[in-house]
Amino acid sequence: MAVKKQKKTQYPLIKIKLKKSIIGRTKKQRAIINGLGLGKIDSEVTREKRPEILGMINKVDFMLQVTDVEAQSA
Repeated sequence: MAVKKQKKTQYPLIKIKLKKSIIGRTKKQRAIINGLGLGKIDSEVTREKRPEILGMINKVDFMLQVTDVEAQSA
């Protein structure tokens, strides 16, 4: 019996920028910021708009600036 490959759905991209310092934040908030791949103030990362990422953003939204990335046509 052949194994079917699952289709990978392409999620839209979002750009996440750290706007406030992690100094004085709880361990959990620091872990979330590190998990998103952010380090210093004004550092930016681009991630897929997945439920896991959106949940992390929701926990520390007061420290972040989130914008949608326009799809690039090739």
